[in-house]
Amino acid sequence: MSMKTRFKDLKQRQLDAGLTRWRTAALPARPPSGWIKAIREALGISAAYLAKRLGVVQSSVHRLEMSEAEDTITLGSLRRAAEALGCELQYALVPKQTIAQTLEDRANKVARERMAAVVHTMELEAQATSAENVETQIKEMAGSLLQGSKRELWR
Repeated sequence: MSMKTRFKDLKQRQLDAGLTRWRTAALPARPPSGWIKAIREALGISAAYLAKRLGVVQSSVHRLEMSEAEDTITLGSLRRAAEALGCELQYALVPKQTIAQTLEDRANKVARERMAAVVHTMELEAQATSAENVETQIKEMAGSLLQGSKRELWR
């Protein structure tokens, strides 16, 4: 295994470890009205005061709160609002399973698809092989796919 490959594997494991903390954090769901409005109201800050801190008119604060609640807010706007409220914006894409498991699942799927074509051809030529043999070959192919370029899994 090359140094470059080992470095990529290390980066993947480190990312997985960090994402596991997010996955297991049991973070609260975003309030229906959005975080900006919820935090602003909890702190007792008026929309007019927040508008002044943001350097915008009061109606812009209401549009900002609505856009967050409707999932149309930009990260830049959300970050500026967070700073104006004395908050820190934390942002992450958290895979539902580990990256390693996602890659393994994908390698198995690709291997199954490739083997299905081979098995079909062999059956047409009356050279069928046992299910156990096919499963062994799928596992070997998946392992080989995981050792190669990750991009090959997504073509």
